[in-house]
Amino acid sequence: MNPAVAILISAIVGYISGAMPFGYWAGKLKGMDIRQHGSGNIGATNVIRVLGKGIGIPVFILDALKGWLPAWLAGYFLAKNGAAQEIVSAGAVVAGLAAVLGHMFTFWLGFKGGKGVATTAGVLLGIAPLAMLGGLVVWLVFFFMTRYVSLASMMAGVGVVATMVALMLRDQRWDFVMLGFGVLIMLLVILRHRANIGRIFAGTEPKAGRKK
Repeated sequence: MNPAVAILISAIVGYISGAMPFGYWAGKLKGMDIRQHGSGNIGATNVIRVLGKGIGIPVFILDALKGWLPAWLAGYFLAKNGAAQEIVSAGAVVAGLAAVLGHMFTFWLGFKGGKGVATTAGVLLGIAPLAMLGGLVVWLVFFFMTRYVSLASMMAGVGVVATMVALMLRDQRWDFVMLGFGVLIMLLVILRHRANIGRIFAGTEPKAGRKK
């Protein structure tokens, strides 16, 4: 298959996968529009806040899987069909990025969606697990320091990029496609948390374990 066509297919599959709004659907199963409750977000954090962990945790897992699966499938099928390693990596990155964008801008909900944290974690688990681990460590540190899920998520994005740079410096091998993906995802996650940043400075951002 032509590499450009393969990467285009990866992007389409990634977007369709990422666009599935599991948080919204979970709310509908409970007879509500999750966008009208809590923070108004369709992501797992708001689902946990509004509907509880019993529903929110499965939503988080599904949101992560819809990022991991297309990235893994793109890499698997490209490699199986004899594509060069650069094309395999590019296909996986494109599929993963498309999945994150699908979650953030889902066609199911008028191209409005979530903030992409769980989906990004799933993508990273598939294509850059050590970077994901670095981001997770940063997330845990900031979460337990502040109890702000939003701040922890933004700083996790910084942690992912920092881990990528550290690993590339260690190996003396720069993968600018992967690094560019990390930087872009970090910026997108921060931009999607603009309202949270304002609430943090205003002192009105809800902390985990507390009711609004």
